[in-house]
Amino acid sequence: MRTSRANILGSCMKNENKMNYDFSNRIVLVTGGTGALGRAITSAFIESNATVISSYVVDREIESLKKDSKPMLQLVKTDVSKEDEVEKLVSDILGKYGRIHIMVNVVGGYFGGKRVWELDEKIWDKMMTINLKTAFLISKHVVPQMMSSKDGKIVHISSKTALKSSGYDSAYAASKTGLIRLVESLSEETKESNINVNCIMPNAIDTEANRTAMPTADFTKWVKPEDLANVILFLCSDEAKVITGAAIPTYGIG
Repeated sequence: MRTSRANILGSCMKNENKMNYDFSNRIVLVTGGTGALGRAITSAFIESNATVISSYVVDREIESLKKDSKPMLQLVKTDVSKEDEVEKLVSDILGKYGRIHIMVNVVGGYFGGKRVWELDEKIWDKMMTINLKTAFLISKHVVPQMMSSKDGKIVHISSKTALKSSGYDSAYAASKTGLIRLVESLSEETKESNINVNCIMPNAIDTEANRTAMPTADFTKWVKPEDLANVILFLCSDEAKVITGAAIPTYGIG
């Protein structure tokens, strides 16, 4: 990414708690870009002058993004757990823009509250699909064109639980641990092509859904989606070019 001296200086200036980056002329794919975290990431990239393609599944989640929609945002309904839909998504983006410079995969979900012997096989399969298979499929189809261009940034969303489970979340914990191993393997396989592959590991994220699910929790200790978006933009910037294969703790103070 070419930047002028002014842009380099600007990218290092702090605006409150946010670093300012310039992703002009960058094509960014955000999968699951309409949830609370996905919206924050999508908005942050748009504010940084990127062209963003955001995939979604649930129609009602796109309304807030539509209100603030700008020419550099494209919303595409895609089930990232289905390879034919992923293949079409990537093919359509490449046909229109020629490149995907950055891919941030936010697709994921949580199920807990059951011990291993109480867990239904369908729940196990669902966690593996939504948290791990999706990451595999989108990486599989995005990486080849990044390798051809000798350039690319990939960020997945894992979890603190991937390192240490507190119990009652075996399927979720296993899927998020598998995601870290996927990131490590993909990083090794693409490091000669100037591709950075990383993931972040949040704990509880301060979203409306989490506040509803855990009304007695101390929300002040939860990490905000906007703060996670800042970390992701850093990982996708030239300033983070030496970081790859990493699982970045983003726990907040709780």
